[in-house]
Amino acid sequence: MTSASSANRPVGEGVLADGQAGVIPTLAAIVMAAGLGKRMRSKLAKVLHPLAGRPMILYVVDLVQRVAGRGVTVVVGHQGDRVKAVVEGRASGNGRPRSVRIVDQGRPLGTGHAILQARRALAEAGQGTAATYLIMNGDTPLLAEGTIRELLHVHARDGATVTLLTALLDDPSGYGRIVRRPVHGGGEGRPRGPVARIVEDRDASREEKRLSEINVGTYVVEGRFLMDALDRLEPKNEQGEYYLTDLVAMAVEGGLGVSAVPVAQPEEGVGINSKSQLAAAERVLRSRMTERWMEAGVTLHDPETIRIDADVVIGMDTVVFPFVTLEGRTRIGEDCVIRSHVRITDCHLGNRVVVEDGCVLHEATLEDAAKVGPYAHLRPGAVLRRNAKVGNFVEMKQADLGEGSKANHLTYLGDATIGRRVNIGAGTVTCNYDGIRKHRTIIEDDVFVGSDALLIAPVTVGRGALIAAGSTVTEDVPANALAIGRASQVNRPGWAAKRRAMLQEGREADSSRGGAAKKRKPAAKKRTLRRGSLARRSPKRNAKKESPASRRTRKR
Repeated sequence: MTSASSANRPVGEGVLADGQAGVIPTLAAIVMAAGLGKRMRSKLAKVLHPLAGRPMILYVVDLVQRVAGRGVTVVVGHQGDRVKAVVEGRASGNGRPRSVRIVDQGRPLGTGHAILQARRALAEAGQGTAATYLIMNGDTPLLAEGTIRELLHVHARDGATVTLLTALLDDPSGYGRIVRRPVHGGGEGRPRGPVARIVEDRDASREEKRLSEINVGTYVVEGRFLMDALDRLEPKNEQGEYYLTDLVAMAVEGGLGVSAVPVAQPEEGVGINSKSQLAAAERVLRSRMTERWMEAGVTLHDPETIRIDADVVIGMDTVVFPFVTLEGRTRIGEDCVIRSHVRITDCHLGNRVVVEDGCVLHEATLEDAAKVGPYAHLRPGAVLRRNAKVGNFVEMKQADLGEGSKANHLTYLGDATIGRRVNIGAGTVTCNYDGIRKHRTIIEDDVFVGSDALLIAPVTVGRGALIAAGSTVTEDVPANALAIGRASQVNRPGWAAKRRAMLQEGREADSSRGGAAKKRKPAAKKRTLRRGSLARRSPKRNAKKESPASRRTRKR
């Protein structure tokens, strides 16, 4: 790490000097999330693009909420209402009592202008100046909490006025460059000299563009200096914008301390500006997820093929096979087995649950020891109670399958409440929709439903009843009754033999007619050839088709 300080003052007003974890009571945070993101080539605001199942802005907001005790301000612009809805929804649902204030930047006039709008909104709300501000971009979701705490620690240790995060890149094009004052000595390969200023890529000279140290866009700034310096920002650049980076030069010119902390892993600090960078960040995040869960005791076979979203929770000793996707806020208990080619979204699985190959589960609940698949589809509202089983090619929606009950194959259960120890035969369908509204089927405990049964809702099957195979049930079935709802069987002796004889006679008749047709075809062909050959040998038959002029020409 490299730092420079040229002013003596108390160490880290309001910042933990020892770098310990915890919320810093006098630290406020501002997140800049107003950018359009033109290079993303998308109708969606850049900070709303998802990474590992979560909009990228939420990674930054969650991070600053863990360190900033004076609240968080998010400055929005393009699609500000959508960004606001995402941020406020997350803030209200993550159990953190600290507030998140949303400020609309209005006309985008640069990063310095964004902080000016935040200052105005905070003043109007009667919130005084915080001792220290953490300022971050909303498009840096890979920054780790440990890196931010190190930045805060260095700021406090050095007694700096401004401390910024930097990164060394092989290809720094598109990013602001760190310009340092030259000094002799220093570690080989490390940035040398104190920070002098930051120059934006568009405003950099040819020599400055060769610099490889970039500005990450994350700063720790003392509150009194920040509020005063914002009034001195001027749009003296090619873009006519107010640059927050000019604060560094102001601090240097004023003889105040400026420190810089290069990130250990350069990809941490890279902002996301294109779809290719989005994909690269996705790979990094997903690798972090798989490492995290393997360290927590989860077995992942071929982790490179397994996709786990950021908000998924997995219990110890669960085994996940290749090509599994776990999305949203899925919760999986301990000792579960998730086989290959499974997609689970926003589901809750208890302990010892087995999901066989090729299943799709969405907003479903599976209690302990439930089993699903292979090739089952559990749609929203599907519930499997303890030891319940759903087999291959079974679909459930808004249906509750009771404890120990089973539907082993080829079944649709929709809008149904099914009791304990119920057997659902193959081909059973709960017919829940009449074309206008949905109706519910109730099957009580210990019912046996035979194969290929149609249950026309609304209908109730009483406890211990038996539905005969092939039945169409349109009325309630009393407890312990046998329900048969199918046409009477009629047996006609000898009918099948007569039918086979009739078919055989038909085939023989067709065969004889076909042979006669084949004999007539050569004669017809000869007549055709004869006429054709006569026509070719008799020019007089075609003479009438010639015009007088044609005949004169032919005679010459």
